[in-house]
Amino acid sequence: MAWQGWSAPWLWVSGCGLLLLVLVLLVSPRSCRARRTLRGLFMARSKRLLFRIGYSLYTRTWLGYLSIASSCAGLGNRTTKGHSRTQPRLFNGVKVLPIPSSQTTTATSSSNPGPAGCGCGPLRPQAVQASIEKEGVNLVAILCTHKHWDHSGGNRDLSRRHQDCRVYGSPQDGIPYLTHPLCHQDVVSVGRLQIRALATPGHTQGHLVYLLDGEPYKGPSCLFSGDLLFLSGCGRTFEGTAETMLSSLDTVLGLGDDTLLWPGHEYAEENLGFAGVVEPENLARERKMQWVQRQRMERKSTCPSTLGEERSYNPFLRTHCLVLQEALGPGPGPIGDDDYSRAQLLEKLRQLKDLHKSK
Repeated sequence: MAWQGWSAPWLWVSGCGLLLLVLVLLVSPRSCRARRTLRGLFMARSKRLLFRIGYSLYTRTWLGYLSIASSCAGLGNRTTKGHSRTQPRLFNGVKVLPIPSSQTTTATSSSNPGPAGCGCGPLRPQAVQASIEKEGVNLVAILCTHKHWDHSGGNRDLSRRHQDCRVYGSPQDGIPYLTHPLCHQDVVSVGRLQIRALATPGHTQGHLVYLLDGEPYKGPSCLFSGDLLFLSGCGRTFEGTAETMLSSLDTVLGLGDDTLLWPGHEYAEENLGFAGVVEPENLARERKMQWVQRQRMERKSTCPSTLGEERSYNPFLRTHCLVLQEALGPGPGPIGDDDYSRAQLLEKLRQLKDLHKSK
């Protein structure tokens, strides 16, 4: 389908030219640097035509999958700046297991007729399969937060290997190999696990987060946040507005402080560095940064944090704070419309974060 206002031939020509640029950069001797340059070019401004073309090719074609798979290859073999060693969390028969370098978190439950497992956001099916075999579980469900290839690229291989596996996600997002569409507040049962889907649009139109209820196993609830919320950060607003993203973040803020946050990416050190720029006097952020740096030096994961912690230092959850409003705020919005000013502040934070990352 051609873009509205664009004829199919022009879209085809533009796409081919962009594909050639991608191939030239990816095969260059400095391919890693080229990939970073290319990503920065695409993400610089969401309204630019080049970004719109590139984003469409990334989300709608296998070009996006090949790019992500290439950039993630060998992550587990890097030094302390790379991914982490596997660190499972156990809660009364329930295990939450992040899988390094695959943007995947697996939750397993000991239940009859046998141990069951579900994965959130698979990219590298080989890594996920190896974890499944090691844990001795049956993969019965894949819970996709959104359509981006780094969160759905393993759906095909895993669903073919495990023919009874269900693939959950939003029908609005065009998730590959989706079998069970979900809406806001729908509940998925995996063994004795009860997992609630919450609609959190903004990063993509159909982005979902998943809340694992802790009550059945007498443990903490777990939020699998995809690309909505990271430790001290949040995702880019690709398919929504600042108001949309603010509403989604407020959905998460309505959960309990002891809820464990399991984000889709390990960005803690970079995000906390940015938080220190916009709120340098925040002592909670400073303590968390020191802890994160110790963890990363030992190649240990920084996940999970808690939503209570995030409220204290994550600037994207602190748009109601006077310190940030006075330092960065755009001034008062329409009379009585506090959310309008908070959305403007969130948009400003996102712009500053993008500039901070590109330095």
